[in-house]
Amino acid sequence: MKSLIEVCALGVFLIGAAGAQDPTKPVLRKGVSVQMAVADHAVAKPAADAEQATVVAITAEGKLYAGVEPVEPGALTKLSAGTVYVKADARVPFQKVLAVLDALRGKSVVLLASPLKNVEGPKIQPPYGIEVSVSR
Repeated sequence: MKSLIEVCALGVFLIGAAGAQDPTKPVLRKGVSVQMAVADHAVAKPAADAEQATVVAITAEGKLYAGVEPVEPGALTKLSAGTVYVKADARVPFQKVLAVLDALRGKSVVLLASPLKNVEGPKIQPPYGIEVSVSR
C-alpha cells in the first residue's frame, strides 16, 4: 500500500512538472485565425507576439477584427498604437486589404505572412512580415 501511494505521489509530481510553463517559450495569445499567404522576403517580427501588440485580422469572409473584437474599417483610425500588425487571409479580396491599409494611414504597418517554407521544423516560429509604408 505504501508503494502505491509513493507511485501516485511521484506521478502527480511528474505531471505537475511537465505541465509547468517554460518561461523561454512564448505564450499563445488570443486572436483570430486566418490562412496567411507566404512571402519569400518576409522577416521575423517577434514583436507581433508581444502582449501589447495591436493585431488587425481580416478573415476570408472579409470580417475585420482588432485583436478579437469585430470592428469596422473606419474605427481603425482611432487605434493608438504606433505600429499595427495586419494579418489578412490569403483568400480575402484585395480591395478589403486596401481599405484597411487606407484606414491605417500615418501608422507604421507590418503585413504578417506565413513562415517561410525553408524555416526549420516543428518548433514555434515567430511571426513573419513585411513593413509597409502608408503615407498620408
